[in-house]
Amino acid sequence: MSSNAALRVDATTHRPPADIALELGPLFAERAATATDEDRFVADNFASLKEAGLVEAGVPTELGGGGASVDELAEMLRILARHCGSTALAFSMHTHQVAIPAWRWRVQKVAAVEPLLKRIAAERIILLSSGGSDWLGGSGKAEKVDGGYRITARKVFSSGSSAGDLMMTGAILESEGEPPQVLHFAIPMDSPAVKVQDNWRTLGMRSTGSNDVVIDELVVPEAAVSVKRKAGEWHPLFHIIATIAFPLVYSVYLGIAESARDIAIGLAKKKKPDQHLIQLAGRMDTELAAARLARESMLAAVRLDAPSAETINQVMIGRQLVERHAIAAVELGMQLAGGAGFFRATGLERRFRDIQAARYHPLQAGPQELYAGSIALGLPVDKVF
Repeated sequence: MSSNAALRVDATTHRPPADIALELGPLFAERAATATDEDRFVADNFASLKEAGLVEAGVPTELGGGGASVDELAEMLRILARHCGSTALAFSMHTHQVAIPAWRWRVQKVAAVEPLLKRIAAERIILLSSGGSDWLGGSGKAEKVDGGYRITARKVFSSGSSAGDLMMTGAILESEGEPPQVLHFAIPMDSPAVKVQDNWRTLGMRSTGSNDVVIDELVVPEAAVSVKRKAGEWHPLFHIIATIAFPLVYSVYLGIAESARDIAIGLAKKKKPDQHLIQLAGRMDTELAAARLARESMLAAVRLDAPSAETINQVMIGRQLVERHAIAAVELGMQLAGGAGFFRATGLERRFRDIQAARYHPLQAGPQELYAGSIALGLPVDKVF
């Protein structure tokens, strides 16, 4: 499939994003397989995603977008991940930042998010997430100045950083006699006060461009602050974020595990089958089935349209299970493939490296277990993270 063919996708028809992902996938797989520098961001793939209309896929049709549901976006990301994990993971960060305000506009009737959604549809801007450094505790420093706040921060794990137009982020404001507050706002990536570092050198997901972003005394107007909340505590906004974002992000890891499984089966079929080989294949498919069921449980929580402490628990249990079973499936795939899987040419070792990143998103194992245990025992969870 040529790049020109990918760019001819007609975004105005609002076709299911999964169908468009199926068309783009082989091109992305080819680029991933022939990349001479894995540390280089998948800029060409992001250009193709823009041209194909997937940047605005989650924006409501009434506001100029594709109107895709979270289920449809999750399927799009799963398919993209089968072909290029780095592209899918980096794009999931934009996708969930679109899905969250789209949900608020559709379900909560929040008019304030409408300008952003319209801009995404009209200009096809890319949103960055600083979630890697901005969970409940927040990061960075906000100082009160006339008319706003001076922001100084270093945001890590900023996937797609070189392609981003707006970073959805925050900083901590400390005022005498008051608990620390996290301020939420968007910053323009083309500001002279914002610098993307070139420091993404990692085991896996090497092409996500998840460089640190340094913010050096950028002044954010008071009117640009969308939310103020206590640092380190759950907030209604985070109920929405946690419920909607993670089924999308972990659809990526499911797709990686599925593609690893297919590669491993293809390599195993070249061998003479024995009991050990057959058992490995069965164990691998069992682990993969568990990952699929866990992701479905996460998506079921989204469909309730009622983000809460309980939906977070359901999503985070699912997130933990997708991680566990997807990693196990890929590890079994490596065993099933044998020595052939050790060669880069098969693509299996890249999936093995990429799947390891599933370990590092919140809530990681310890905090997730504390949260689930607190829910089970009827204990408060407002400060469990």
